[in-house]
Amino acid sequence: MIEYAASQSNYLIIGLGSCNKCDLLENPFSAQEREQMIKESIDVPIPYEIRRIPDFGDPPKWIAWIRENISFDVFVTNSLNERRIFEEAGFKVMDSPFFDRDEYTASQVRKRIIEDGDWAALLPTGAVKVMSQIDGKGRIKRLVSQSQ
Repeated sequence: MIEYAASQSNYLIIGLGSCNKCDLLENPFSAQEREQMIKESIDVPIPYEIRRIPDFGDPPKWIAWIRENISFDVFVTNSLNERRIFEEAGFKVMDSPFFDRDEYTASQVRKRIIEDGDWAALLPTGAVKVMSQIDGKGRIKRLVSQSQ
């Protein structure tokens, strides 16, 4: 999705959502760890920056924070909920093509880790490298056992 968005632009802002949440099964990695995974994984021919966006659990507050802190022309997403929120707030929204959406999801990666399956095949090599450095597999397994 990042590479697609870069192909449509001359400058890219990558929004790193829920940067204030980590060590949870649905969000096991810190913002810094996820930022490193992105940097190690992408190769885009244009300048880019990664901006951390906190999760407020409140769409109007979220949109207000984004308006105050990030300036952009087009929001790229595949989330129907995000599309609705941003369009209602007056932003131009563009879809990115799906790339085998049922297979390439964080949920599928976590499922394969839990089941000792081939999770690394679903991730870019840069993300696998960072996951190995931080024992991401062990962290996800620990979070699963804590949630049971």
